[in-house]
Amino acid sequence: MNLSKLKPRKLAFVKEIEKLSHNHHLINRLEAIGIIPNKPIMVLRQAWFGGPLHVRVGSTTEIAIRHQEAKIILLQSIE
Repeated sequence: MNLSKLKPRKLAFVKEIEKLSHNHHLINRLEAIGIIPNKPIMVLRQAWFGGPLHVRVGSTTEIAIRHQEAKIILLQSIE
């Protein structure tokens, strides 16, 4: 599952960021804000009409991320 499919208020852990050749700057930026393997992540809200996701990374960092970027963040869900 990827971050764009995670339902609001459901906790998951980052499994990995897909390594595509054209997005190494994006990967570096995501890692710099704390999106790294085994880090807890939760979607707090989804904007209407495919707008950005409001996401909490860890216990304190909150960011807004586009769906396109969220699709490359693979998750391990908690059942």
